[in-house]
Amino acid sequence: MNDLSIYLKAFLRLKQGITKYGKAPHKPVFLLTLIELIEQGLDNDNHFLVNADLVGLFQENWRLLVTTANQSDFTQPFFYLQSDQVDGHSFWHIHTSNAIPMQAHIKSVSTLACIVAYASLSHELYVLLQSVEKRQLIRNAILAHYFPNQFQSYYDHKQIGDGYYHNLQALVLNDPEVKYKHIVIHTEEDVFVRSHLFKRYIPQLYQDTCAMTGMQLRSTYNHNFIDACHIVPFSISHDDNVTNGLALCPNLHRAFDRGLVSVDQDYRILVSRHIRELGEHPYSLKKLEGNKIIIPKSEQYHPSQENLAWHRREVFKEG
Repeated sequence: MNDLSIYLKAFLRLKQGITKYGKAPHKPVFLLTLIELIEQGLDNDNHFLVNADLVGLFQENWRLLVTTANQSDFTQPFFYLQSDQVDGHSFWHIHTSNAIPMQAHIKSVSTLACIVAYASLSHELYVLLQSVEKRQLIRNAILAHYFPNQFQSYYDHKQIGDGYYHNLQALVLNDPEVKYKHIVIHTEEDVFVRSHLFKRYIPQLYQDTCAMTGMQLRSTYNHNFIDACHIVPFSISHDDNVTNGLALCPNLHRAFDRGLVSVDQDYRILVSRHIRELGEHPYSLKKLEGNKIIIPKSEQYHPSQENLAWHRREVFKEG
């Protein structure tokens, strides 16, 4: 029996918890999500991160496939898929940041993201899924076995890019076409995905450049040196749209949050009279006063004047 047959057999006999709605559909949805990440080149060379892509695509696939009232808990299959085996060996492995095995199901996705360094598939399965043909065979088999009634509609939605994660990305990016779609944000996983998209897109839109100082900093290790700063704090606005954001270096981020700097209606920098610093220092904040901030080229991504006005009114300590 070849590797494809062995894994197909295992995937059609997944251990599923029994709920009052029938067998729990979490694991097959999760497997389909892993396949999609590989297909899109988002698997980081078999290093699956607990990030917006993994959680967001899981939520999208859940909404496209599951018609029962089961809860769409991403953390369940992420942990429990370890118990499924092929030839007596697990094909899903979780690697924690402290190298201590994860012995219990962690229900908070934010906590999970802090504890887990990455997860990986067995080498044999990962190699198998590099083949477009075999990937499609496995995906079709999972869909036909677990979600036969949603088989065609699943592909229809994927083809036109109509799904939860696609729409959520468009919402964060202030896409006018998605403003009229009803996207419900009420679980921790929804907030996690939106927050991580905000933190991803703001530095991208500002080209890793601090909007106030013009300092651009990147590294070959993909580290983030520029912060995604909310204009109106998320705790108040629950707004992760990029129009509620600025790209700032950490010291300017703190100064902005504490009301020591702000931005006027012409996108010029305001500096509080409450600052005490060496005025002649080359990096003095007062030297920034009156300078125009750097903003994205497209107006769609510009910081909202309404949000900036709120910051000037509620946070900025003018003097």
